[in-house]
Amino acid sequence: MTMTKNYWTNKKVLITGGKGFLGTHLVEKLKVFKPKLIRIIDKDKYDLRNYKDCLKVSKGIDIVIHLAAKVGGIGFNREFPADLFDDNILMGTYMIKAARVNKVKKFLALGTICAYPKFTPIPFIEENLWNGYPEETNAPYGLAKKMQLVQASAYRKQYGFNVIFLLPVNLYGPGDNFNPNSSHVIPSLIKKFVEAKEKNEKEVIVWGTGRPTREFLYVEDAVEGILLACERYDKGDAVNLGSGFEISIKDLAILIKKLSGFKGRLKWDKTKPDGQPRRMLDVSMAQKEFGFSAKTTFEKGLKETIEWYIKNK
Repeated sequence: MTMTKNYWTNKKVLITGGKGFLGTHLVEKLKVFKPKLIRIIDKDKYDLRNYKDCLKVSKGIDIVIHLAAKVGGIGFNREFPADLFDDNILMGTYMIKAARVNKVKKFLALGTICAYPKFTPIPFIEENLWNGYPEETNAPYGLAKKMQLVQASAYRKQYGFNVIFLLPVNLYGPGDNFNPNSSHVIPSLIKKFVEAKEKNEKEVIVWGTGRPTREFLYVEDAVEGILLACERYDKGDAVNLGSGFEISIKDLAILIKKLSGFKGRLKWDKTKPDGQPRRMLDVSMAQKEFGFSAKTTFEKGLKETIEWYIKNK
C-alpha cells in the first residue's frame, strides 16, 4: 500500500463498527501506521442511534471512519426493512452531525451498492446514482445509507465540513458473517457447501434462478481503498469502491462448490427472490482520484475465505 508519509502520525481516529467484519481488518491495518489514537466503540456502552452518544464518541477526534451499519442478505432485508431503515439512517445522521459539531477534520461515510437504481446500466457509473429507485428488497437499507450523501453535500455547502462518501460492493473474506439469518451470498454459500460436504448430503439448495450477477471486493482490498480515500480524497462526489469484476450467482455457486470439495447436486429454489438483476461498478474514479485498484483475484480471495471458515467455524 502506497501511503502518504506520516499522514496518520498524531491523528486521532474513530472507527465506528470497528469490531465488525470490515472494521476488524481496518483496525489491524491502521495500527501499522501508528496514529496517535484509534477509538473503537463498545456497543454495550454507546448506541449510535442516540445523538448524545455520537457526540461523546466523536469528541476530540480528527478523522471519523463510519462503518457501523445494520446489514444482511435478501432474506434479512425482506424480514426487517424497517429496522434496516431506522438504524442506518439514525446512525448516519447523528454521527455526521455530531462530528461536525465536534469540529472533526474529516469524515468518511461508507455507503452501499444497494443505493443504485434497480435498472442501472452496467457498469454502474457514479453519475447514475439518482436515476431511479433501488431494487425493492434493498431499498430501505440502500436509501437510508444514501441519505448520508445528501447530508454530506448539505454540510459541505453550508459548513465547509469535509465528508467523503464511498459506494462499496459486497465485501467478503476471512472473518465474514456466516450467520445464515443475516449473511450475504458468499458466506451463505460457503457455509452450505462446506456443511453439506461434511454431512455427505446429496444436494445443496440455492435461492433464486442463478441468473443475477454480482461484484465482490475482498475485505483487505476494501481496507486499502478506505485508507487511501482518507488520505487523498477531499471532494463531495460519491466514489465507487469495487473490483470491476462481474459474476453470475450460478457461476459463483459452481465455483464455491468446486473450491469447497462438495460433490453433490445444485438445486435452485426459484420461489425465492433474485434481488437486483445485475451489479457491477465502474471503478475508474477511485483509480483516478486516490489511486485505488483491487489486487486480490476472486478465486484466491474465495479460497482464503473458505479456509478461514473451515478452520474457525
